[in-house]
Amino acid sequence: MTSSNKTILATCLLAALASTAGAAPATGERLKDWPHVTSAIGPDAALEARVQEIVAQMTLAQKVGQMTQPEIKMITPDQVRQYYIGSVLNGGGSWPGMDKHATVAQWLQLADAYRAASLATDARTPIPVIWGTDAVHGHNNVYGATLFPHNIGLGAAGDAALIERIGRATAHAVRATGIDWVFAPTLAVAHDPRWGRTYESYSSDPHVVREFAQAYVRGAQGRFGDDGNVVATAKHYIGDGATDSGRDQGEALVDKATMINVHGQGYYGALGEGVQTVMASFNSWNDRSGGVDYGKMHGNKALLTGALKEKMGFDGFVVSDWNGIAQVPGCRNDSCAQAINAGIDMVMVPDDWKAFIANTIAQVESGEIPMARIDDAVTRILRVKLRAGLFDHKPSDSRHAGDVAAVQHRELARQAVRESLVLLKNEAKVLPLRRDARVMVVGKSADNLSDQSGGWSLTWQGTENRNADFPTADSVLGALRAELGAQKVAYSADATALDPAQFDVVVAVIGETPYAETNGDILASDPVSHSRAYPQDLAVLRAAQASGKPVVTVYFSGRPMYTNDLLNHSQAFVAAWLPGTEGKGITDVLVAGKDGKPAHDFRGRLSFPWPGVPCPAPIDRPDPKQPPLFALGHGLSYRTPGKVDRLPEANPDNCGEVTTLPIFNRADTPPFALHVAAAGATQPLGNDLNATLRWPSAAPVVQVRTVQINTQQDAKEVTWLAPAQLIARSSSRRNLGALARNHGALQFDVQLVQRPVSPVKVSMQCGTGCEGGVDIAPVLATLSPGQKQTVTVPLACFAKQGVDLGAVEAPFVVSADTPFAAAFTQVRVSVNADKAPGVVRCP
Repeated sequence: MTSSNKTILATCLLAALASTAGAAPATGERLKDWPHVTSAIGPDAALEARVQEIVAQMTLAQKVGQMTQPEIKMITPDQVRQYYIGSVLNGGGSWPGMDKHATVAQWLQLADAYRAASLATDARTPIPVIWGTDAVHGHNNVYGATLFPHNIGLGAAGDAALIERIGRATAHAVRATGIDWVFAPTLAVAHDPRWGRTYESYSSDPHVVREFAQAYVRGAQGRFGDDGNVVATAKHYIGDGATDSGRDQGEALVDKATMINVHGQGYYGALGEGVQTVMASFNSWNDRSGGVDYGKMHGNKALLTGALKEKMGFDGFVVSDWNGIAQVPGCRNDSCAQAINAGIDMVMVPDDWKAFIANTIAQVESGEIPMARIDDAVTRILRVKLRAGLFDHKPSDSRHAGDVAAVQHRELARQAVRESLVLLKNEAKVLPLRRDARVMVVGKSADNLSDQSGGWSLTWQGTENRNADFPTADSVLGALRAELGAQKVAYSADATALDPAQFDVVVAVIGETPYAETNGDILASDPVSHSRAYPQDLAVLRAAQASGKPVVTVYFSGRPMYTNDLLNHSQAFVAAWLPGTEGKGITDVLVAGKDGKPAHDFRGRLSFPWPGVPCPAPIDRPDPKQPPLFALGHGLSYRTPGKVDRLPEANPDNCGEVTTLPIFNRADTPPFALHVAAAGATQPLGNDLNATLRWPSAAPVVQVRTVQINTQQDAKEVTWLAPAQLIARSSSRRNLGALARNHGALQFDVQLVQRPVSPVKVSMQCGTGCEGGVDIAPVLATLSPGQKQTVTVPLACFAKQGVDLGAVEAPFVVSADTPFAAAFTQVRVSVNADKAPGVVRCP
């Protein structure tokens, strides 16, 4: 038999197997090991031959370039050409020209420019670049694009066909801007609402996650039979929703059976549908019962290669997360042979991509990374690019390219909002609202599209936005006025001075403010109580209830929270999750039709259990003594009402031993907020991660910009131009006594930019004339520009300087003068830290 006939026979056999084998193990089957999953996209002998032909022609530099993915802020089209770059990405809050309001046409123009550059190399076969984006609830980085409910709301809707339609609509929006790869869907099975990414999880039920993974991949990617398809990504592999205490990028402590049968389910669904890329997770995994500590996923060969590629049969490529290789012990942002050897094929290295290319080439030449591993990675990348048709079309060839209408899917999103709403209480049939009712709307979130949309909305954390940044959107207030008439709908954000004679019913729109990964985490020692984090919302409900009129609460949140007190102050309570831009989907259900009957009923059911205590057990380790207030799948409707008795209320200070008091990391940690101060005036920095502040504008004394020390956009770089202070201030005084008794210390990470020539004092303040601290200039003098140091100052040191640790209002103050510049992050007070290496000695 000739070699060509053997190839044909092998291809026929594989095709037959693909047509007869199940795409994935049956739902409900108890697995003992990682299963083989047959992909809906089978092997193609002609395509494989072309891949091998191209790889054989490539130089090492061209191969490593294919494996490199910089951020668009950090690379020009010509550099894509020069370095044979295989992929670019835009992070959250990154746009063409760093213009938040960049048009669809401007996105498309940049995509065409990158592709043209990638094909202008001197390679024998130029390879088109692939552009990836975090389109996680619509094309959420693009001005004017429709934002769908986040995954937790879609999980509550429980409609797989709807998920498929949303996947398809998102793909069309992405192709309109010339991008061809989405970092979605997220397949986490979140088991602790303390995790700030809970809203990216469809459900705590792994079978729901699996079904929706299939639906989303089918809608967004399909079989690449349509020029509206994009490459999809199954993320974050694996166990990101299983971390201890819900800590983002933390350690999963589940056993192997749980990882396979619970946290693997979404991947079996996605792989079966043919998903072409998998993103490695930041978290680590320690199977203590099995005696195996797998460590960080980015460096884990047993999982990336052994489980995913060999046992499950995944033949696409694995991409790392943002600088994720640096979290592997012994690695850096620009160098990690272990991650590549473990099975990472494409490395997301946003900033340090030039050094990464040089280091990786050197590691191959030294034998640290085998050439066979490089060839395998490039083979996988080329396979996906050929399957997706990237060699055959430029971004502007798609029928959706440049089409502004393709980024707007308002009716579909409105339907998704309607279906996602979960009714938890409706006494005396206060809902639906009568069409002739006079409505008083209250609450900070009623006319706030940032609160309504949550994180990953135009910007990474969802902060720094105003309503004007959402030109094709309706807030709940706007939707009510459109439905009932503006003359019937009044608004008071804080519900002060209400006149009950002027209205018949109150609609309170309250909830969490925007956050994304890490910033949204709730500490293990903190209650999951909404009122503890947002006391102003409880105050609004109390004022509304005092009016004597019925109160309908619409609650925005990225997770189920302890809300007993809020429920007690409400006659009706609707869990609206993070619905996105279509507020009219809420009023569709809240307001009666013209015949006085409900126009739409509540269809949503809880995709996670709702806690009944402020310190709940993790969902996967329930405490029978503290059952959830509302179980998974619960939800009332107009046809099936249910009564909620008055609930017990509790608001403890903590849920156990306090180990850390966070102050700042990437963003302000309430109740603390960073300010700069000089000559008796202060200026809050705010949460805009992309702006550079020069303050005051006329004669600046400081310049502040966001940079990276440990993770993406986590630090504030301050340049002193005159005597000034960087201050983390609270609206109330904090008692640090317990932390001090447990050997507490102020700790922060600092990265030197320019050495000081005068003292740099780090102090705490406890009111007028109450301040004490230490000079850290000697510590900084030992650093080179760009070098990082963790600075530790014992709380006892501040006490010796006269600080009243029982009443601290500013626990972190840096006073300095020009010339001096440094970046600061991870500001916290930690216990058992006063003898940490390099601790600053008290004067």
